[in-house]
Amino acid sequence: MGDGGMANTEQDPGGVIALARDLIRCPSVTPDDGCGIAALARVLEQIGFSVTLLPFGEGAARTPNLFARLGTGHPHLCFAGHTDVVPVGDDSAWAHDPFGGVIHDGVLFGRGACDMKGGIAAFVAAVRLYLEQAPRPQGSISLLITGDEEGPATNGTVRVLEWMAAEGQIPDFCLVGEPTNPAGMGEVIKIGRRGSLNAHIVVHGTQGHVAYPHRADNPVHRLLALLGELTAAPLDAGSEWFEASSLQVTSLDVGNTATNVIPARAEARLNIRFNDLHTGADLAGWIRTVATRHAPRADVGISISGESFLTEPGAPVEALRASVRAVTGHVPRLDTGGGTSDARFISRYCPVAEFGLVGASMHKTDEHVSLSDLKQLTAIYTGFLEKVMR
Repeated sequence: MGDGGMANTEQDPGGVIALARDLIRCPSVTPDDGCGIAALARVLEQIGFSVTLLPFGEGAARTPNLFARLGTGHPHLCFAGHTDVVPVGDDSAWAHDPFGGVIHDGVLFGRGACDMKGGIAAFVAAVRLYLEQAPRPQGSISLLITGDEEGPATNGTVRVLEWMAAEGQIPDFCLVGEPTNPAGMGEVIKIGRRGSLNAHIVVHGTQGHVAYPHRADNPVHRLLALLGELTAAPLDAGSEWFEASSLQVTSLDVGNTATNVIPARAEARLNIRFNDLHTGADLAGWIRTVATRHAPRADVGISISGESFLTEPGAPVEALRASVRAVTGHVPRLDTGGGTSDARFISRYCPVAEFGLVGASMHKTDEHVSLSDLKQLTAIYTGFLEKVMR
């Protein structure tokens, strides 16, 4: 297939391909919107959604966000996603313009094709198809779309959820359209995520000559002992729905260019991806206790970007699973692995699950999605709407 348009509904069900291309053509590299939110708002208003634009933050941190709702009743299903994308890198290495929305041999190329403008387009297309069968849905459908998922995530989904709570707009269930499938459609539904903790440890010592160690206090030795205790044993063996927690030292720095000088300080950074057997606060307390034992003068900075969460399998998850099976023939496994997503924020307000496209090419050169996968995802979302909106 060349770069021509879609001729009919069979070729482009619900307009999923056309919308995906339009969104890709918006160069919405975090933190710039690149017209992505505005383009989506126009389409949603045409369908009948009431759209509220919710920019939060000031100056360079100002983030475009959107909340749109169709209907006022229950059940209330929300779809969450993001229009922002990561930088393209060396665009000369791309086979096609990363913001061109080029279709070649049945594949749509562009930054955000699978993460996650294609997923947004599939859901909007699914709503169109669903409304053809149920023009007056019993409940309501909404979208929470941010332009700040790939960035610091401070003025995006978190702020929109606060607004939704204040306005009485919290849904009964939320579906996040992140690309959850490793290699093929129908493999994985995510019903939880591990938590993530980052620590920066600075150990202070006393500088001195290596020939007179008794006159110095070597911070490197203290730091190595500290890290040795932290990494000596696994944090756990995993739980019912989660794999084992993982502590990884990501940086060890001294900055000492001399061979005969004991340095005055040494520092390290580490990350813990933790399951539901821990909380961020408990792990932070453990790290500080170990640091005090080996290096009483150490400075320990800790940030927790999200706690672990789990959505227990229930009716909405089973409806999604049935829809995936009906379209793909596969029974997706329920999984909690991988990195973090905005689902970690949504889980504080309502049950949430994630299902989207194949993520093999996300954040890579020549990011792409097959037209077949876009159509399948549209069909899955349509079937899901039919099941949960009864």
